[in-house]
Amino acid sequence: MAAFEYEALDSEGRAVKGVMEGDAERRVRGLLREKGFIPVKIAPIGRERGERRAFRWQGGLKAAELALITRQFATLVRAGLPIEESLHALTEQSESARARKILAAVRTKVREGQPLAQALGDFPGSFPPLFRHLVEAGEQSGKLPVILERLADYTEQRQALTQKVWVAFLYPALVSVVAVAIVGGLLVYVVPQIAQVFVDSGAPLPWATRTLIAISHIAKEGGVLWPAGGLALLLMGRWLLRKRERRVAWQRFLLRVPLLGRLIRSLNAARLASTLGILTSSGIPLLAALDTALHVVTNLPMRMAVEEAKRQVREGGSLGRSLGRAKLFPPLVIHLVSSGEASGSLDTMLARAAEAQTRELEGFVTALTSLIEPVLILVMGGMVLFIVLAILLPIFDMNQLIK
Repeated sequence: MAAFEYEALDSEGRAVKGVMEGDAERRVRGLLREKGFIPVKIAPIGRERGERRAFRWQGGLKAAELALITRQFATLVRAGLPIEESLHALTEQSESARARKILAAVRTKVREGQPLAQALGDFPGSFPPLFRHLVEAGEQSGKLPVILERLADYTEQRQALTQKVWVAFLYPALVSVVAVAIVGGLLVYVVPQIAQVFVDSGAPLPWATRTLIAISHIAKEGGVLWPAGGLALLLMGRWLLRKRERRVAWQRFLLRVPLLGRLIRSLNAARLASTLGILTSSGIPLLAALDTALHVVTNLPMRMAVEEAKRQVREGGSLGRSLGRAKLFPPLVIHLVSSGEASGSLDTMLARAAEAQTRELEGFVTALTSLIEPVLILVMGGMVLFIVLAILLPIFDMNQLIK
């Protein structure tokens, strides 16, 4: 059976969309009518033309969706279900319309006789090279259930790590936005009215009050110029970073920023070690594993270091020494990789390096956010204190004059 994407109307005239399998378009129309729907449009998916139309504008699976689907798929295959039936079960229980369409298309290709890895390869936006290479290795070795379990663990751990980093910085970001909005409102709407009273009095004003009035004037008169200026700077930055050389220089500078640089190094090192670990432990040669692992390293200087390491390994060099020459990766990762090469247990040492780097990254993020929160409170308190003092000082001076 083939998969079809349909658009129909229910009994109340509301539009519904979905995916349904059938031997032919006529059969799908009949099934829709049996369910009380009025078919409007039916189109096959899972073939090259259908994929371009159905998936080009929708994008691929989200990281969280891929992690969930991988775990469910691994569980079903581990339980003994054939791949085609497992894909059918995933299609039926998926809550995302996009995921249902992609899984139905993959199932159609598998039913046509394509290997699972090849079917997944037609959707590179949903299934990254690492995913496809591991599935291919599992199919060739006959250990697909075991490799799917490893892949499920990997996708869940990577998703959890990324989520922890984002969530850790979400609260400080929200507090900063709220603080800027409150202070901006005070400067634009409240301070000018109070300042006018002080100016009309003709009394000499303290330096704090004069400074506050000047800042308020700049904020108010600037109006839309401030967000427009920020947008212009953002667009200029993107234009300047179009060239690879400038992006490399910029990202190399970020690596030298005290706290941010450590965060970038740790995150990319953890991703590289975990990716290489799962690939090499699944029987994939080191050179092929390095070629795949390049895609998970987002920092360009670090990615260039991995590319150079791959070239050195191809010529018979050591991976650990090659990465160490770049002086971009944490020393612990370099030491464990070198030990793994010397002892013949590179996959085990890579897994340990990934675990150690992940623990260090989590501890660093926790400590950093714990430091940021009180600093934000102090900064906000200082800004509010300055505004209050700038308003109260002239009032105290007036009281002294009256007395």
